[in-house]
Amino acid sequence: MISLSKPRFSGVLLHPSSLPGGDVCGTFGEPSRKWIKLLSNNGIRVWQFLPLSPTDSFGSPYSSPSSFAFNPWFIDANDLVQDGFLNSESIDDFPKDSCISQKKTINFDLANSRSEAIGKALRINWKMQSEKNHIEFARWSSKQFWLEDHALFMEIRRQNNKLPWWEWPLPFSEHNVYELKIWMKKHEEKLLEHKLLQWHLDRQWSQLRHEANEKGILLFGDLPFYVSRDSSDVWANRSLFSVSSNGSLLNQSGVPPDYFSDTGQLWGTPVYRWEKHKKTQFRWWRKRFRRQWSQVDLLRLDHFRALIAYWSVPGQDKTAEKGYWLPSPGLELLTCLKNDFGKNLPLVAEDLGVITPKVNLLREYFQFPGMKILQFAFDGNLENPYLPENINGYKWIVYTGTHDNSTTNGWWGNSNIDVRNRVLDRYCGDALEPSWRLIEIGLRTETILFISPLQDILSLDDKARLNCPGTIENNWSWRLNSFDSFLYDSMKRYGKLSLFFGRNNDNFNSSFV
Repeated sequence: MISLSKPRFSGVLLHPSSLPGGDVCGTFGEPSRKWIKLLSNNGIRVWQFLPLSPTDSFGSPYSSPSSFAFNPWFIDANDLVQDGFLNSESIDDFPKDSCISQKKTINFDLANSRSEAIGKALRINWKMQSEKNHIEFARWSSKQFWLEDHALFMEIRRQNNKLPWWEWPLPFSEHNVYELKIWMKKHEEKLLEHKLLQWHLDRQWSQLRHEANEKGILLFGDLPFYVSRDSSDVWANRSLFSVSSNGSLLNQSGVPPDYFSDTGQLWGTPVYRWEKHKKTQFRWWRKRFRRQWSQVDLLRLDHFRALIAYWSVPGQDKTAEKGYWLPSPGLELLTCLKNDFGKNLPLVAEDLGVITPKVNLLREYFQFPGMKILQFAFDGNLENPYLPENINGYKWIVYTGTHDNSTTNGWWGNSNIDVRNRVLDRYCGDALEPSWRLIEIGLRTETILFISPLQDILSLDDKARLNCPGTIENNWSWRLNSFDSFLYDSMKRYGKLSLFFGRNNDNFNSSFV
């Protein structure tokens, strides 16, 4: 067994939607409880997942219609029955995939239909609930500043064939408060369905977080830097975003042309009107982080480099070529967060790609861990920052790959012989198990945390890839079929290997911050 002076840990990257169990996808109920127990039984301390917010029509949680809400797909109907909010007969009528145990993908339309049916059933049963439940719901709702706009946005969009908000009838697209109040009175019951779903999701996740804490599992979440143009966030707070009153983009986000793309990347989300945020002392951002840190123990901030400067592209452009860099008040924002939440913010910087010295200085000033991806390491450049021997310091999180990468077996199959030989020659690995070779390399590093996607622990190929950037179809839908012996054996192997390389000590939280 290898032992080092500083505590080191290992974890697994797996989104709840990919868990087995549930009638469409994984839920915050028994599937997640079994997963947490499996992690705990094998001494694995960290569960990392993607944003828990609702997805767009293509299943992406990074382009959510609400950055404050939970994804209603995750509601567990069986737990609602157990807690007395639904009767057992009603759940038999909910849409479900009768062949779910044989399928390895999620049906997004079915997931939406099922959550809508659960919301309706909760509303029908609501009048029969106890006074105590009504009081608890009212108390919770009064503390959720985002809830009213979320419910309005989702219901108006549903009644307008899911058109983007700028194509709604004028009083709604303009967020006319007077007209919205009249509309709310007419549709109180439908709005209640959305609110009840969010309350129960919050309850179920809180129970799950308590169980994770009891078992010593740290919950590691994810926060996109930008929010979707077609979201309740922009619709209700458009003065904070670079959109006109009619919803058209004034300036949009992206990254400039580089080695990989002659035209850059155009993301289509509005950039922030930072002067407006500064005038409000970053009120919206602070509420956003408060909401996230009420759900997770540790949070990855995507596109961290945009806290120093962001690439702003004219709203009408079709490529990112004519964008330009503008400064961001990242130091001011993070200082506000530090004042709100304490000096050791539980934040991880997604600092992949071309990173400037100023971005590194900001990360180091706040002592945030950065990320290192082993699939990027073996291009033959001896100064490659992702090579294990070039990872300087303790506060790094090492990955085989992320949700945006091929699985390691898929990467291996697509790599040329030179890349393969650099791995095999340097680490004497077995070409028959490439994912486990990269896992072992990561576990050997002296960094605080190593994370492997579950697909790599299971030695899966790219049929199990979760997302391929730059494409729209066939992403975000992969899921496990069952908690079977292969899963249990693979997790046991990962736990034993983690322990052998000196990982999975106790007291993760105190060690991390």
